[in-house]
Amino acid sequence: MRRLFLKLSGEALAGDKHTGFDEPTVTEVAKQVKQIVDQGIQVGIVIGGGNFWRGRTSETIDRPKADQIGMLATIMNCIYVSEIFRSVGMKTEIFTPFSCGSMTQLFSKDKANECFEKGMVVFFAGGTGHPYFSTDTGIVLRAIEMEAEGIYLAKSIDAVYDSDPKVNPNAVKYDEVSIQEVIDKKLAVVDLTASIMCMENKMPMYVFGLNEENSIVNAICGKFNGTKVTV
Repeated sequence: MRRLFLKLSGEALAGDKHTGFDEPTVTEVAKQVKQIVDQGIQVGIVIGGGNFWRGRTSETIDRPKADQIGMLATIMNCIYVSEIFRSVGMKTEIFTPFSCGSMTQLFSKDKANECFEKGMVVFFAGGTGHPYFSTDTGIVLRAIEMEAEGIYLAKSIDAVYDSDPKVNPNAVKYDEVSIQEVIDKKLAVVDLTASIMCMENKMPMYVFGLNEENSIVNAICGKFNGTKVTV
């Protein structure tokens, strides 16, 4: 692929601590992404905010306010991970759909394309900038808009299953599944809004486990053993 988008789970970046950052985990991710970038592949990154906050965490406060806290969590994650990426020799830029002072750039497709053409890793933080939309929808929206060729979802589980493997030890793994089947069976690869956007815009997804050794390089460079979601 010439250009791909990578979704990193916030919880996965927290490692065994399950909250905040685990620097060895993030550094390992950075080293793997550098191998991809060094091959001339353009990489866009979206990070979830679950290591700090989820929009549904509180049943007390207003949902839009809860979602705004989640957007800020993704920005904190992108600033941190971006700096770790720089520490291993990559150039980065962070875009958000709303102004964050001098911490990020306001999203522009033209500016993002300029960064890609310079070989930079481009982070897309802050989701869509609107409540009720998850980072799943955020990455699909940006991947379509930026004309990526596929989305790689690095999760805490290694593939798509017909039920939750943490609950059901007999859960069946899919090597390949259509986006229509994901929607019909509510397999929760990404949320429904994101799934429909992928289907309508023919955006393939690849689901794999972040915690497996060399998982990002393997997934992108031909040793993929997760689930391919076809369109």
